[in-house]
Amino acid sequence: MPSGYHGKVLRVDLTTGKIDVETPDAQFFRRYLGGSALASYYLLRELEPGVDPLGPDNVLVFAGGVITGTAVAGSSRYTVAAKSPLTGGFGEAEAGGWWGPEFKMAGFDAIVVKGRAPKPVYLWVKDGQAELRDASAIWGLPQSEAQDAIRAELGEPRARVAQIGPAGERLVRYACVINELKHANGRTGMGAVMGAKNLRAVAVRGTAGVEAVDKDAAREVARWVNRTYVPDTMRTIGTSRGLRGLNAGGMLPTRNFKDGSFEGAEQICGEAQRDTILVDVGTCFACPIRCKREVEVKEPYQVDRKYGGPEYETIGAFGSLCGIDDLKPIAYANQLCNAYGLDTISTGNCIAFAMECFDNGILTKEDTDGLDLRFGNAEAMLKMVEMIIERRGLGDVLAEGVQLAAARIGKGAEKYAMHVKGQELPMHEPRGKPAGAGLAYAVSPTGADHMEAQHDPLFEREDMPNYVKTRALGLLEPLPQLDLSPRKARQFFYLQTLWGLYNSLTMCAFVGAPAGPFALGKIVDFVNAVTGWDTSLWELMKVGERSNTMQRVFNLREGFTAKDDSLPERFFQGLGNGALQGRGLGREEFSQALHAYYGMAGWDEETGVPRRWKLDELSIGWTAEYLPE
Repeated sequence: MPSGYHGKVLRVDLTTGKIDVETPDAQFFRRYLGGSALASYYLLRELEPGVDPLGPDNVLVFAGGVITGTAVAGSSRYTVAAKSPLTGGFGEAEAGGWWGPEFKMAGFDAIVVKGRAPKPVYLWVKDGQAELRDASAIWGLPQSEAQDAIRAELGEPRARVAQIGPAGERLVRYACVINELKHANGRTGMGAVMGAKNLRAVAVRGTAGVEAVDKDAAREVARWVNRTYVPDTMRTIGTSRGLRGLNAGGMLPTRNFKDGSFEGAEQICGEAQRDTILVDVGTCFACPIRCKREVEVKEPYQVDRKYGGPEYETIGAFGSLCGIDDLKPIAYANQLCNAYGLDTISTGNCIAFAMECFDNGILTKEDTDGLDLRFGNAEAMLKMVEMIIERRGLGDVLAEGVQLAAARIGKGAEKYAMHVKGQELPMHEPRGKPAGAGLAYAVSPTGADHMEAQHDPLFEREDMPNYVKTRALGLLEPLPQLDLSPRKARQFFYLQTLWGLYNSLTMCAFVGAPAGPFALGKIVDFVNAVTGWDTSLWELMKVGERSNTMQRVFNLREGFTAKDDSLPERFFQGLGNGALQGRGLGREEFSQALHAYYGMAGWDEETGVPRRWKLDELSIGWTAEYLPE
């Protein structure tokens, strides 16, 4: 077994309580690496088509990767995957923090969970051993109290805990998994899957390090990354450093994506957060970038720094998307979501959707328990977050996600539901980012996802660092931001493949090139130093392509078609204000780019079904049996 792996997959049957260990061979790990690709393999192999995502037959996978737990920047991440209760298709979410490295040090590469426990349980993993323990006493508790109780019961104050909250227990379809109270596997409803299985948490403790075959070479690459990284606005301002620029460019999602510019942007931007409620910056395992926020608010809400602070997506979702220009309620909404286990992106979207329905008379105060649910009403927004957590009143409807909520509400509400494949849109405007957001949302196997590829504005000029760092992929020409030609489709396809690799390596996209300092060649050098392999960028990129294609096959098996690779009608209409006022995506141009992408991926250009020869080329010919006839 190559270094970087233990060669052990923990198998947990919650129905029977049986725990086993599987030992795949070395070739398996080289082909799938970990994270996203490894999880995709298990979901295709072991999950029967058509199962209820909230039923006992769903399969839940936790997976680290070859670099997880090594002392190098970007190595903190891990994947949680299952069939999504939000979309009915492939579900996956990544998180950083500290849980992934600790799990790897505990002696395992992945966990595959099946069944449903007869009563609430949590899984305890320490130094090669695992057991299920009673979680009845912590069921219903907010995350902080539950984490404290688990550590006290175990007598392990350094145990790392990935858990759900009451929202997951109540099966809110976009409930998430959170480790250390603030690092979220945020999207696709993995928290609801855990809740349906009566699995409250996975606590881990490991005392063994992750060794490299060539320790000196691995150490030198890690030092090179630290030397190369120059502290910048990611540390001082965080992920919301781009909010002002997006607003000026007419690309800040505002009032449920009606507008591209928000008049209150200056009050909620990263600089405003730094100058008002920020008390410290946090980080993930072995990372010098320190992009995480820690905030405090004393009044009128009590916001505790232990729950971190709002990132860009959260500020956009509860801020401009809902028309709110005050960081204090936004920070409190973030705390509520972290404490009770909700994805902030989907939660903000659901509330903005309801606000637009309220504006148009589809919802009234009779539907909202008397709330004046208009854009800009921060108190109503916060009350609605609480109602979603409690599944009370309109909150119970919104807890289903905007697609199902709109169907239940009716009266034309569907046109205000901003989702792809059932998952709500992140805070990036497709009309200003036609490939990095537009194509990405449409073809993402998990539904709308902004972490499919780097975004269009960063590749316009030859002097842009992101452009320079992608030359190793053969992307040798800058392309205009609003271009959506076959050349842009090619750029997106290569970058999406790279992101598929990162999700399988479990490399943070803010650390890996082109967004971060970890150059592509150095990543290859590091993997070789850890494992003793002689791998190449070409072989690693094939892992990313393999992973993306397996997820496509998964969705086709579940009944998705090319018709689901679409965007809400709103994005083919003009933006209401801002620098891109009046701009909408061109239907024909978008369709041509989509079909070009299919062809480049080796899929049928009309149906989007992977060709059999492509599956063989990717060494996943075994997936052909899952393709539609």
